[in-house]
Amino acid sequence: MSNDFVPPSGYGAPQQPYGQPNPQQQQYQQGGPSYGYPPPGYGAPQGPPPKVRPGIGWIVGAWLVFVLSVIIGFVGFAGGLFNAVTEAAPTSSFGPGEKTTVNIDPANKPAIYVAAAKGTNFECQIEGAPGTVKLQRPSFQQTVTADGQLWELALRIGVDKAGDYPITCTTSGGVDAKFGVGKEIVAGSVIGGTLLLFGAPGIGFLLAVIVTIVVLVKRSGARKRQAAAAAAQWGQPGAYGG
Repeated sequence: MSNDFVPPSGYGAPQQPYGQPNPQQQQYQQGGPSYGYPPPGYGAPQGPPPKVRPGIGWIVGAWLVFVLSVIIGFVGFAGGLFNAVTEAAPTSSFGPGEKTTVNIDPANKPAIYVAAAKGTNFECQIEGAPGTVKLQRPSFQQTVTADGQLWELALRIGVDKAGDYPITCTTSGGVDAKFGVGKEIVAGSVIGGTLLLFGAPGIGFLLAVIVTIVVLVKRSGARKRQAAAAAAQWGQPGAYGG
């Protein structure tokens, strides 16, 4: 009776040396996914973080506008005061005992100015005028400078109608002096410059404060929204092990 001997499966096949990993098993382990752990960088935000809007440049610009408004206020006030002084100063002069005719308009707040090297007593008269004239000494001291000449307010001129008025002024003791007809510097002549001095910086400061508060509030809200979005993105389940 004959029997065919069949070796068991794998019999005679080359055996893997003991202690060496199976290449197929190693390839399977290397090529297979790592279950339960997402790939490196999974869920992390990619690229640089978005910029927070609005930018700090708005705040810087607002305070630069405030500084500019302060400069404009001072320049405007100085310019208005300079114009008021220039318009108030006499444009022509006459000496003691000299008779001159000057066009006087009550709307211009006319006044007689005197310029002398030292204090002097003087007297002025307006005769043959087309209207009623009243000369009154001022209750305050007022000086103006024009073309290097210092003028002091001497008399206020009150007339009831505009016209040409002959004026004569004299001094006592032969003191050398000059006289001229100009205008009073009243509050209304410099009120525009005063308003600009305080108004422009005030508006600029208020604008800078408002812009600063609005920008900071908006930037804070933008940061909170970005933080919430980043937290939500990190919290999303991965493709593996989720």
